[in-house]
Amino acid sequence: MTPKYDFIAIDYIRNGRVAVGQLLIIITFICLIILIISILKFGVPCAIYVPTPIKIARRALSLAGLKPHEILYDLGCGDGRVLILATIEYGAFAVGVECNPLLAWIARRNVRRANVEEFVKVITGNLFNINLHKADVVFLYLSQYANERLKDKMAKELKHGARVVTYIFPIVGWKPLVKDEKQNIYVYEIPYSLSDEKGNISPK
Repeated sequence: MTPKYDFIAIDYIRNGRVAVGQLLIIITFICLIILIISILKFGVPCAIYVPTPIKIARRALSLAGLKPHEILYDLGCGDGRVLILATIEYGAFAVGVECNPLLAWIARRNVRRANVEEFVKVITGNLFNINLHKADVVFLYLSQYANERLKDKMAKELKHGARVVTYIFPIVGWKPLVKDEKQNIYVYEIPYSLSDEKGNISPK
């Protein structure tokens, strides 16, 4: 004969599994709604969200030569980790652009927790609509497709001396100023990287 408390334990387990299952369904539904709203408002995301490892972010900003008081733009800033790193370790100002409202909210929360709100701005929006003329450094961890779409925009809007640092995906047709092939980090500078082998600057 099975003791009564065994039935009670089984009921708790079953109820717990049901509750967890219902919670997962609700979370999935909310995320789906946020994704649909984001797509309708800002268009289809140009890359899936994969957080940049802190070690990689630190190496990328170092290779880009980010200096105190310079302005870093992170296009597709995710949870805001690169923005926070830029302000705390490099003394820079940072602007993050994120089309996913949930990720943008997480980024702002992380910025508040790091107590760097004075130095960081997170924009919920389409990165292709953001003017980059104030940027000293642009950080990209997107996709080859997104980099290709951004190439002409960056060539047109970035000032002389501005650097673009990409992770994993290089900018095809641009000449790297610095590259770390082991870590797949590429640094470009305007207008140096726009020139061909003969030193001719490609038209913006």
